[in-house]
Amino acid sequence: MALPPKHDGVATNGNGQAAPAEGQLQIRVLNQYVKDLSFENPNMGKQVLAQGENPNLQVEVNVNAQRLGPDVYESAIMLKALCNAKGGKLYEFECEYAGMFEAKNMPEQALEQFLLVNCPALLFPFLRRIAADLTREGGFPPLLLDPIDFAMLYLRRREEAMAQQGGGGTPTLSA
Repeated sequence: MALPPKHDGVATNGNGQAAPAEGQLQIRVLNQYVKDLSFENPNMGKQVLAQGENPNLQVEVNVNAQRLGPDVYESAIMLKALCNAKGGKLYEFECEYAGMFEAKNMPEQALEQFLLVNCPALLFPFLRRIAADLTREGGFPPLLLDPIDFAMLYLRRREEAMAQQGGGGTPTLSA
């Protein structure tokens, strides 16, 4: 017979873990999902006949975040990949992959970096898998994306925003 768990006067969250103290930072992933997805494969017939040339692949990545409610935020990665060859467009892949996060008691100055660096880093492996699977199912070698340094993207974005604002202030999160 199993013994009941000891509580020693510590409040639990129902999962046997200690409940966070009042005012302590609490972060939860509430959901993750595909917001938008498109794959165009317009010239497959031509490409099967003209195999052997090296295609040109252009990849663009953007990250955005928004407040959805009190302590609830959405962080989204927009990925666009365009693959061309001499015969024209091989494929175009576009995906917006997002996550919904709850962040309680997070300092306002840390929130933007959390949503534009940490959250996308958690979401990226799932987006990478979708890109590889969809391009493979489209008849091409899988698009295997290299890891992305979201901190560097964030810093570059901040520098651009500060330059546009004349060097004052920091970029703000859209509501």
